[in-house]
Amino acid sequence: MHSDQSSNAALVADVLKTEIVVREWKDRAGVVKASLIESVVRRFMASEEGCRIKETAEKLGAAVRETTEAGGVSRIELDSFIAHVIR
Repeated sequence: MHSDQSSNAALVADVLKTEIVVREWKDRAGVVKASLIESVVRRFMASEEGCRIKETAEKLGAAVRETTEAGGVSRIELDSFIAHVIR
């Protein structure tokens, strides 16, 4: 799982556009200070960037829920896989 973190970070930042940087990846060793987390959360809560990220997250969440409902693409694929396995 640890080896996927940089790929996941790129997905979140470059593709989904839902990133707020706490610290640079090159500085990943060590513990993040509480004061830094506080400042990032405050920035997120009080900025246009934070509002944009929340809107994007809501849209992504709705899209994911839609695919898992009956008739949704993920649900259809899962049902197809199960039917294949149990035949």
